[in-house]
Amino acid sequence: MSVQNLQAELEKAKRQVVTDGYEMSLGEIASLYKNDELIIAPAYQRLIRWEDSQKTRFVESILLGLPVPPVFVFQREDGVWELIDGLQRISTALHLMGVLQVNGKLMDPLVLSGTNFLPSLDGMKWTSGQVGDANVFNTPLQLEIKRARIRVEILRKESDQDAKYELFQRLNTGGSKLSDQEVRNSVLVMLNENFFNWIRDHSAKQEFKDTIQLTPTQQELAQDNEMVLRFVAYRREAYTKGLDVNEYLDHAARKLSALTANELADESITFDWTFELLWKTFNGEAFKRWDGNRHTGRSMLAAFDVIAYGVAENRQNIMAMLNDAQRQSWLVDKVRSLWTNEIYSNYSGQGVRGTTRMANLLPFAVEYFKP
Repeated sequence: MSVQNLQAELEKAKRQVVTDGYEMSLGEIASLYKNDELIIAPAYQRLIRWEDSQKTRFVESILLGLPVPPVFVFQREDGVWELIDGLQRISTALHLMGVLQVNGKLMDPLVLSGTNFLPSLDGMKWTSGQVGDANVFNTPLQLEIKRARIRVEILRKESDQDAKYELFQRLNTGGSKLSDQEVRNSVLVMLNENFFNWIRDHSAKQEFKDTIQLTPTQQELAQDNEMVLRFVAYRREAYTKGLDVNEYLDHAARKLSALTANELADESITFDWTFELLWKTFNGEAFKRWDGNRHTGRSMLAAFDVIAYGVAENRQNIMAMLNDAQRQSWLVDKVRSLWTNEIYSNYSGQGVRGTTRMANLLPFAVEYFKP
């Protein structure tokens, strides 16, 4: 590797990203949104999760004239902007002004709370429909908020398409409260909404839900979506040894978004068969630790990876067994024995890096579940 090579790579990367930017008033941004010239993707809307207290602090910052971080948008071929970063800030401003829609419906009015600097904000709202309501912003305050300015950084349409997804992931990971899969879902909507819908629909299938047994918190963070993605990714995109697990899933999501309808139909058949068999056999305990007498604790991701993938990859041979009873008896023995298997024990425990676990357990899964 030389400095010349680095310089060449840098110049190439810069050509792939064409940016622009300028300051806009919140009133102008609201107008763009109302005219469908600024889009918040439906899958991105579900990530609106600031508490009202956080929204109040943002409004307070606007009123006090404090600096507000920039937002990022992608300019499509038709000139419409897609919001890439700044969801909480933009949605709060739109919510306050009474124009924010989620799933096609206007949100209820935002009612603010008092702060140390502005205790009289308590109970204030944009409008109430009642004449003389003392808890409504008057015209001067409304205009002050509308005229507050925020910088908009624009990733222009001339940029490489992958730059949009890369920028979105970089801006929405790290310090944010979004899970990796929530960010990945939003990227999938940008890439191919049909594939995102396929993942969402399969994660909602009852036998799958009953088999993975996730907690409400895990569901809120879209872990069920991630598990569906893992299931397909392991079968379609070979894991590269040493690659960070989330980087692998990010890469796989982009590649899998190009699957044809026929390919997705094939995956649906395997998916449905796998989780129907696991549900019938274990009644929701397939991925829970076997202690020699019973399954205990919560479903474990390492067990899901090995069992679901191993069973799916051996579907034809398992189906060739004489009847359901024989298949289920064999599967019970294999899953229970897994917990005392030396290879599984060595690479599934705490302290084992995800890269090491996947590099060893994925090929192991295929061999282990061969009838």
